[in-house]
Amino acid sequence: EMKGEINRINHVLPNTPLKTGAIQQWIRSVIRRIDHYKTEHKALLKEATTLLELALWKAKLDEKEDCSIEGRAKKAKVDVKSMRKEKRITSGADIVIRSAR
Repeated sequence: EMKGEINRINHVLPNTPLKTGAIQQWIRSVIRRIDHYKTEHKALLKEATTLLELALWKAKLDEKEDCSIEGRAKKAKVDVKSMRKEKRITSGADIVIRSAR
C-alpha cells in the first residue's frame, strides 16, 4: 500500500507546480496512518499482555494444585507405610522368631 502511494507521488510530483505542498500533504497522510497503526498496535499489545497475564496466573494456579495433589499422595504413601508397620507390630503374634544371622 505504501509502495503504491510512493509510486503515485513519484508520477504526480514531476507534473505538480506546488511540489512542496504536495509533499507536505503526503507526509501528513503518512503520519496519520502511522498514528492509526500505532494506536491499533497498542490495543492489540494490551490485549495480548492481558491474555499472557491470565495464562501465567492459570499456570501458577495449576502448578500449586499439582503440588498439593502430590503432597496428598506423598502423605497417603507415608500413611500406608506407617499402617503396614503398625500391622506388622500388632499382627497378633505373641512369639517373634529372630533370624539366625
